[in-house]
Amino acid sequence: MNAEQVVRRGALAIAFAGLLAASAYSQGQDPTPQQQDLQKDKKDIRNDKKDLAKDRADRPADQRDINHDKRDLNKDRAERNADQRDINHDKAQLARDDKKYGASSAQAQSDRKDLRADRVDRNKDQRDINRDRTDLNKDRADRHADQRGINQDKKDLSKDRKDRNQDRKDIKKDKRDLHKDRKDLRHDKRGH
Repeated sequence: MNAEQVVRRGALAIAFAGLLAASAYSQGQDPTPQQQDLQKDKKDIRNDKKDLAKDRADRPADQRDINHDKRDLNKDRAERNADQRDINHDKAQLARDDKKYGASSAQAQSDRKDLRADRVDRNKDQRDINRDRTDLNKDRADRHADQRGINQDKKDLSKDRKDRNQDRKDIKKDKRDLHKDRKDLRHDKRGH
């Protein structure tokens, strides 16, 4: 082998090494579409996990609100029922006083005043009941919405994991195919 051939082969070897380095550099800098899919799926998984954690934290708070509203509703109903009993008692007392003392007597006027005050209290308690019932229904709707969010986030998380796993399989398969193609190309170059 003369010096010219050695120099020629050396130059070709350096050029070939440069091409390999450039291709490796470009692959390292610009990920393939499958690698980009894999990165996107991983990001989706992280976001779905965060959403799931938030929804799981919201659900117990909504349940506490529901329990609180139920207690308020029961307390308001008890107060309304007590006021209704007072009204019934005052009506009976007014009828007795009207019969005994007359409609314009001091006792009858006092009974009418008590009756009016009891009706005001009862109506206020009824408004509280209606308000608490509205709050209870809203809190239940919030809890159900959070549960639906949890279920949807679980589905999304599962789908994203499935996509990620499929992307990994595709990348492995493409690497195997590339290796086989390179092997075949080397084999063909040798002329076998």
